[in-house]
Amino acid sequence: MDIWQTILVVLRRWYVSLPAFALSILLALAVWATAPKVYQSTTVLVLMLPPSGASQSADPDRTPDQTNPLLNFDRGLSISATILIEALRDPGIAAQLGVAPSGKTWYEVTNGSTNPELLITGPFVFVQGSSDTPEGAREIVAKVTERAKVELGSRQRQVNAPSSTFISAIEVVPPTTPAAHGGSRIRAAAAAGVLGVLAALVATFGFESAMSARTRRRAGAARPTRSGSPTLEPSASG
Repeated sequence: MDIWQTILVVLRRWYVSLPAFALSILLALAVWATAPKVYQSTTVLVLMLPPSGASQSADPDRTPDQTNPLLNFDRGLSISATILIEALRDPGIAAQLGVAPSGKTWYEVTNGSTNPELLITGPFVFVQGSSDTPEGAREIVAKVTERAKVELGSRQRQVNAPSSTFISAIEVVPPTTPAAHGGSRIRAAAAAGVLGVLAALVATFGFESAMSARTRRRAGAARPTRSGSPTLEPSASG
């Protein structure tokens, strides 16, 4: 059945298709209205070396050279950022921050790229918090940011790095004001609308098939039967 035949069936059975399509629209609107909103807040951290650099002089009386940290970025900071990102993605840390696997509040930590092949791209750590309330999104971003600084210091102490060379995490972009994102609501409403339209088409063609079968049965019952030639019974003798 091509598109024109489909349109003809829908138009012919408009008293079935029209209410069904109206119900599908109402269903989509109901899903959109009842789907929970998702609020998101984002912050960006950058890892920086101290002004004295990444090394400590063996002579305690020697004053170390001072360097502008904004001009002293190397690949080591990118690797450190990757280590920190992977640590913050640990489900154990997420649980410590109060994030449940199926909860209404969660967070994502990335380097700003969705391509896993570009994991090491720079000394940046992007934190995005999501929740069903603005307060929840803001709170989880603050928790992850604080935990990032704690985790960074802990990892450096584990490798016995001199405290004068410790990397620090600086907020480049402070936590943004939580904003509602309706992408999930729109997707849910669109899915409900598509399912409603499919159900309307199924109902229309089901009704069309039932009526066609009924018409054929009536036509068959009304068709006159062809009578045969009458037969004469033999008379009894005697």
